[in-house]
Amino acid sequence: MTGRVTGRSGAAGETAPPMRLYDTARRAVVPFEPEPVVRMYTCGITPYDATHLGHAATFMVYDVLQRRLRDRGHDTLCVRNITDVDDPLLVKAGELGIHYLDLAAAEVARFDDDMDALNMLPVHSAPRATSAIGEIRKVVAELIDSGHAYATGGWVYFEVGRYRPYGQISHYPRQEMLDLSAKRGGDPKDPRKRDPLDFVLWQPSAEGEPAWDSLWGPGRPGWHIECTALARRELDTDTLDLHGGGADLIFPHHECSAAQSECLTGRPLARHWLHAALVWKDGHKMSKSLGNLVFISDLRKEWDTRAIRLMLLAEHYRHDWEWHEGRLPEACRRLGRWVEAGDGDGGLDAVRQALDDDLDTPAALAAVDEAARAGLGVSRAARLLGVLD
Repeated sequence: MTGRVTGRSGAAGETAPPMRLYDTARRAVVPFEPEPVVRMYTCGITPYDATHLGHAATFMVYDVLQRRLRDRGHDTLCVRNITDVDDPLLVKAGELGIHYLDLAAAEVARFDDDMDALNMLPVHSAPRATSAIGEIRKVVAELIDSGHAYATGGWVYFEVGRYRPYGQISHYPRQEMLDLSAKRGGDPKDPRKRDPLDFVLWQPSAEGEPAWDSLWGPGRPGWHIECTALARRELDTDTLDLHGGGADLIFPHHECSAAQSECLTGRPLARHWLHAALVWKDGHKMSKSLGNLVFISDLRKEWDTRAIRLMLLAEHYRHDWEWHEGRLPEACRRLGRWVEAGDGDGGLDAVRQALDDDLDTPAALAAVDEAARAGLGVSRAARLLGVLD
C-alpha cells in the first residue's frame, strides 16, 4: 500500500511516488511501500562498552528513515533490542568484578544519553533479552516440536538443513558462511551439531553465568533467538515491514533470525532488509575487538552534537567510510552556514526527493548547502534531517 501524502509533503490526499530503498535480500533498490503504521526492528547493542561512531552511524539510518516516513504521513514503530545476556557482556562483567546486569544498566544509560544528544527519535521500545526468557523458551520448544530444532546434552540447535531457503538474506556461499560463523561466535567445529552451520537456540550456562530453568536443563538463550521472540511480542506481528542493523549482522545473525522465524510462523520475518555499512579507522573496521574506537561521549566533550550528526549524515548509509580528524571541523562549518541562513523551506523538496532515493543523505545535505548559498532559509530542511529543532 502506498503511503498517502499529507500537507507536509504535498497537497492533502495526493499520492506520493514510493520511497525506494536497497533490500539486502533482493540485492536491489526497490520500492518501499509499507502500511500507514510502519513496524520496524533494528538490532541494538550488547551493553558492555560505550557508544562508538559505528553504532551512531547505524542507528542514524533508521532515525532518518523514520523522520521521512513520518513526513510522508506514516506512523512509525521502531523496536531496538538490548542483548543483555551474551558472551561479551558476561566476560566483561567478570573482568570488572561486577554483576552483568549492573554493567548493562550503566552502559545502556550512557548509550541512551548519547542517542538523545544526537537528537535521535525515541524508539517505540527497547526491550531486553532477559525480559523475554519465557517467550524464548516457548519459541524453542515450538521449533523442536515442528522438527526444525533438536536438543542434545542441554543444548538446542536449529537444523539449517530443514530450512531450504537458508542463505536467502546474505546470498553467501557455504564456505563464506562457515568462515563468518567461526569469526562471529558460531563455532562450526562444535561436535554436537548435525551440520556445522546449525546454530544455538539454547545452551547450558557455565559456572558463574546466569541460568534459567528449561525443558532441556538450566541455561540461557543463544544469540539469535531473542530477536524472533522480541519482535513478535513488541510489534504484535509475524512479518515486519523492515528489519535491519549493521552490515556485520547480515550473517549469521539476520540469516539465522529469518530462518527460525519463518519456520516458527510460516511467514517471512520481514518484507524488507536494510543494512548500514561500516565505519573504519586506521585502515580497519571500527570494532571493540581491535580497540580502534571513537566514542560519541568523547566527541561530545569537544564538538557541537549537531555537527556530529551532520558528519554522520554526510556519508551514504550503504558505503563504508573512514574516520579522520578533519571531518568534524568541516561539519561545524556546514552547520554554521545552515544556522546563518535562518528560517525557511529552502531545499526542502530536494531533501525529500533525496531521502526517497535510497536515503541519499549526501545529496540531501548538498541541496541544503545550495539553498543556503542562494540566500534561502533552510530551517525546515534541517529539521527534517534532525539537525535543527
